[in-house]
Amino acid sequence: MLSRFLAIPGLIAIGLSLACCQPPLRPAPPLPPPPPVIAPMIMAMAPPPPPPPPAPMDQSNFYRLRNMAPGGIPARVALLLPLSSPSAENRAVANALEHAAELAIFDARNPAILLMPRDDGGTPEKAAAAAAKAINDGAEIIIGPLFAASVTAVAPVARAKHVPVVAFSTDRSAGGNGVYLLSFQPETEVARIVSYATSNGHNDFAAAIPNSAYGDRINLAFRDSVTRGGGRIAAVERFNERAELIGPAAEGSMKTGADAVLIGEGGAMLQAAAPALAIAETRDRKVQLLGTGLWDDVAVTHQPALIGGWFAAPAPNAFTAFSNHYRTVFRAPPPRIASLAYDALALVALLAKGPPHARFTDAALTDPNGFSGIDGIFRFHADGSADRGLAVLEVGANGFIVRDPAPKAFPRTGF
Repeated sequence: MLSRFLAIPGLIAIGLSLACCQPPLRPAPPLPPPPPVIAPMIMAMAPPPPPPPPAPMDQSNFYRLRNMAPGGIPARVALLLPLSSPSAENRAVANALEHAAELAIFDARNPAILLMPRDDGGTPEKAAAAAAKAINDGAEIIIGPLFAASVTAVAPVARAKHVPVVAFSTDRSAGGNGVYLLSFQPETEVARIVSYATSNGHNDFAAAIPNSAYGDRINLAFRDSVTRGGGRIAAVERFNERAELIGPAAEGSMKTGADAVLIGEGGAMLQAAAPALAIAETRDRKVQLLGTGLWDDVAVTHQPALIGGWFAAPAPNAFTAFSNHYRTVFRAPPPRIASLAYDALALVALLAKGPPHARFTDAALTDPNGFSGIDGIFRFHADGSADRGLAVLEVGANGFIVRDPAPKAFPRTGF
């Protein structure tokens, strides 16, 4: 039986494989001697399949390295990142993503992969130009960009040349028709945590959600998930994203009589809500707090009012192993998003075994069994969205506690 794994030597082993993984391989028993030939047997056989079309030859204008082995056609992979963004924070993230991609290529030990980092400048215009140049240089697949506007600008350029894009944006509207989003999407997080709360006896829900594009997506996913689970929505409090406004919205959602309340914020805004939540909890400690992936931040554990809250996110131990591996190589801790670049290039390494210019097909990328990476199992849909197998974590005083492990495989009927 075949299985697909990529191993990290020494410290950790992170595989990218079909999510319906096979058991460990064992040495095959010796084959019995062939049976004696008695007489030839003639059987009706289907005609053999047509041979695959010949792989296209490399073109002289394609990007290559001086030490490339002659005769082979490498899998050229464009990596579009805002390396020269005016924002220092964006440049730091871009550099970390590039490092993680390089680490994945090194760990794959596949010399047939040629990584082509390209600066998209952090603007749609520069991203489209970078994509066009990369495709002209022979890119078979594009990893990135990071921002939704840049993904939208790159998409028609890539589609015109039938080059798939695996981007890091969380905006679902940017995906589809050959553009796949390898990101943590809030719809998946909300569906997972609401489903878990429902299965644990919570039926009356309320939420405090910001008035923003992110909040709109949370709101739709929250209403859909509660309805599908047979629950009741007591109230949804919307608020403008100012620290002085989230407290009243959070407290108002706690007063609705709901037994589970979703707080769709993170970072400084979530910390600003903590005093109001603490006051409300002293009156009724039966309310279960729920969060989104924005809660996946160690600062959350420093807020007593959030202790005991639940949220959906990748299992923390896997990222810790990746972080240690990254830190060993680059002498710096990676940002949380860096694992996406690692998984993207590990996916490329897995599919790069196919014939040149026919290995990164839509059928391969949308395999319904999915794949398993650092952040757990994932699979793409034709609309560009991604299912993820997320764990349910509980906020503890000393870290996050896994209440419900992430699934190891996707059910065949959907996730």
